[in-house]
Amino acid sequence: MKVRAVANDVGISPQKVRLVLNTVRGRRVGDALVILKFLPTPATVAVAKVIKSAVANAENNLQVSSADFKITDIFADKGHTLKRFRPKSRGRMSPILKRSTNITVFVEEE
Repeated sequence: MKVRAVANDVGISPQKVRLVLNTVRGRRVGDALVILKFLPTPATVAVAKVIKSAVANAENNLQVSSADFKITDIFADKGHTLKRFRPKSRGRMSPILKRSTNITVFVEEE
């Protein structure tokens, strides 16, 4: 049975998070956490947290022992966007878009 965990409004853009997700998609949870530990991007902290949450949901809600779990689906969707403005010359302004991400992980027993 698939178990889901979601992290909403993570303060990293979805484009940057998807680069990390593509490296762990379809792997076992233990292998994925080891890979995330050595990747140099800050997005790995948020992704690892969601994966651990999905495993904890499976253990607590379904009373499944600590078996080998596999990441079946993992994706990053667009979250809220904070809109700010930066002043430019001659009274103009340019937008600053601070994007956020919703990370969803589905974990299943092997």
